[in-house]
Amino acid sequence: MKIHQSPRLKNQAKLIHAFSLRDGGVSLAPFNSLNLAFHVGDKEEAVLQNHDILASHLNYKRETLVHMKQIHSNLVHIVDAKDNFSNPPTCDALITDKTGIPLMVMVADCSPLLFYDDKKRVIAVAHAGREGAFKNIVKNVVKSFVDDFGSDARDIFVTIGASIGVCCYEVGIKTKAEELGLEFAIKQRGDAIFLDISKILKSQLLASGIKEQNIEISKECSCCKDSKYFSYRASKITGRFAGVIMMR
Repeated sequence: MKIHQSPRLKNQAKLIHAFSLRDGGVSLAPFNSLNLAFHVGDKEEAVLQNHDILASHLNYKRETLVHMKQIHSNLVHIVDAKDNFSNPPTCDALITDKTGIPLMVMVADCSPLLFYDDKKRVIAVAHAGREGAFKNIVKNVVKSFVDDFGSDARDIFVTIGASIGVCCYEVGIKTKAEELGLEFAIKQRGDAIFLDISKILKSQLLASGIKEQNIEISKECSCCKDSKYFSYRASKITGRFAGVIMMR
């Protein structure tokens, strides 16, 4: 199977991370093939096998993985002893300073964010679609790093995987974006309005104290490249790819 990794995080000897692609699993169309989500209509046994494939590739145990019941919120959950693969918390971000606990965010056009503070040894993942961006989930994640784990925002590195780009994300919410002061992320082509979620997330990360050189954003559009990534906009019935991060 193939994965995508951040060149910077790849050099961290005590860190495992990856963004999965849609190939390399066992799910049949339209979930072909490395679908990692249970809620999309795929067969449970196929999803479990796909998780085992990814876990084996990244060298962690499936049951130790903490994923989420994602609800397009700005809720950040500090991972505790009751969280595991079979008992995912309801939230859109996870954070921990524990080693040996892989965290996962699943997407199909929304932005998957991986966070790492190598000074305090803290990791986090976040799921940010339009609602997550509008609700500024990244601000809450950085706040948890600082308030709950004593991090300095300037030490946090953030990598954002493939997501739907402004090239494809046509929306009808100009007024809402304008109300939130996000005019800079709106592009209008004729009567059509497009939204640049990555631009919003970068501005929020900078406002939260993250250094610009510590922000890495994929330039790949999941909708344009739906043969490589799962895309809800391209195919309503589809799977989910993921971002995973774990400290050794």
